Amino acid sequence: MNLKLNDRAAGAVMGALIGDALGVGPHWYYDLDEMHRDYGTWITGYTDPKPHRYHAGLKAGQLSQAGIITTMLLRSTVANGGYDEADFCQHLDEALFPLLDGTPMSGPGGYTSQSIREAWRRRVKHEKSWQETGGHADTTEAAERALVLAARYASAPAKVAQAVSANCLLTQADEAIVAMTTAYGCVLALLVQGEKLDAAISDKLMDLVKRGELPFHAVTSERLGPPKPGDPDPPRVGRFSSPDALLTPSYMAEAALDPGIRIEPAWKVSIVYGMPCAIYHQLPAAYYLAARFSDDFEQAVLHAINGGGQNQARAMLTGALVGAQVGLAGIPQRFLDGLDNGAELITLARQLGEQAAGSDILTSEAATPMPWMDRSQAV
Repeated sequence: MNLKLNDRAAGAVMGALIGDALGVGPHWYYDLDEMHRDYGTWITGYTDPKPHRYHAGLKAGQLSQAGIITTMLLRSTVANGGYDEADFCQHLDEALFPLLDGTPMSGPGGYTSQSIREAWRRRVKHEKSWQETGGHADTTEAAERALVLAARYASAPAKVAQAVSANCLLTQADEAIVAMTTAYGCVLALLVQGEKLDAAISDKLMDLVKRGELPFHAVTSERLGPPKPGDPDPPRVGRFSSPDALLTPSYMAEAALDPGIRIEPAWKVSIVYGMPCAIYHQLPAAYYLAARFSDDFEQAVLHAINGGGQNQARAMLTGALVGAQVGLAGIPQRFLDGLDNGAELITLARQLGEQAAGSDILTSEAATPMPWMDRSQAV
């Protein structure tokens, strides 16, 4: 299937929003027997949350707070023709934070994540600037929203890294979390470009590192071999200390495509890599499912949801990766039709895709200084 970049970018965004809405009902069931009692043995679409659960009061097809924040960033980016941090932060200040009180079960979407609660406290209670709001949550909230920026700037890897990292630091300041979030954005950008999520994708990412276009440290030579005698120590200032976050997707893709390695049924990927919320549990599962079901959006997101635990984040991250591979045209219509306010969201996703395809980002931006790690040190 010969898809255009604009369709892939739109597919990535809509794939994530669909994944979020799919998780509204069965979110955070760590007891799968309980989830099966409430929703049956195989969840096939949008569901109402039960009265005692995290998103009680929402209806099937609506977005959680994670999806709402992703939509805020989508609207801001489309309206400004690109990422405008001040505008996005103003949206948070005026449209989200006044609705929160710092507790988990408050605000729109039924549940407020740890990273957003920490940012709210620093911004509202302690009146800190947006340069000082990043906390220490090790979760995927930043990756869930910043995938919009990865899709928007897919043709310019350096800009993807810069924008995703900066957006992550608004709520999460741990260098390792920023690195993994940025790596996810870089993987998504390559898929929007039309690359495959296979065992070779990390080599392509490392080529960008060695050309100075991605902010990761790499001391090895070709194919992760030892450095050659006389090779200088690569610069580390302003760069992530390790490229390992860029290597993860190839190993997950290799596992998904190796006939000697089987996770059956595929939803048990949540047990293999872990059900909890931390990004180091979530990304391997998302990469695995997106590689295994690279041309089947429905199977990818449904296996993500049916794995339980933090299935909403797993479905968002997987949905974006597979949406980028199949494009908006490859997402089953029933998921688009059942999404609350779906028509507007599709329009916004398509507009973002058109901006991505017509991007005037220059390759010279690869040399732009990347100051985000200085910022994290100040938090």
